[in-house]
Amino acid sequence: MLRKIIQIDEEKCNGCGLCVTACHEGALSISGGKARLVRDNFCDGMGDCLPECPQGAISFTEREAEGYDAEAVSAAKRAFPLQIKLVSPAAPQLRGCDLLVAADCTAFVRDNFKREFCGGKAVVIGCPKLDGTDYSEKLALIIAENEVNSVTVVKMEVPCCYGIELAARQAVKKVGRDIPVSVVTVKIDGSLK
Repeated sequence: MLRKIIQIDEEKCNGCGLCVTACHEGALSISGGKARLVRDNFCDGMGDCLPECPQGAISFTEREAEGYDAEAVSAAKRAFPLQIKLVSPAAPQLRGCDLLVAADCTAFVRDNFKREFCGGKAVVIGCPKLDGTDYSEKLALIIAENEVNSVTVVKMEVPCCYGIELAARQAVKKVGRDIPVSVVTVKIDGSLK
């Protein structure tokens, strides 16, 4: 169908990610250091991302594109990651889950973060440096109250991200159950270590 949809000028884009945050539908992602429209059917054509771009790299175009799918957007929002410091240990998506504990910046540097790491997992995100907190108590509550099956930590290869791995390991130890913990480290360039 021919419709109004956003386009991104890669020459102007500096990959700051402000447009990704502004897109309430999740149609945008950072890939290869540039913002990209990754889901035509998630772009509602309203352009909330336009005023957020400091480079003026986003504009409207009219082209053949898949129609906007409000149901798919709504379903994706139900699986939206929750901030560790804000999530309730009683959140229903945590019950009996495989838990993904991710440093919030990992999704911005790893092109296919959602497809690679999130499938079938309950996702909680955080940054020990920015939040200035130890997540181990909160994660221990989540694990204990929800019979969590496994914990996967995705962190950056930077010193401050060790805190999120340490918190997850301490949380599992506090609970006292034999729960597998795996750790994936993402390099600054987005590749895996």
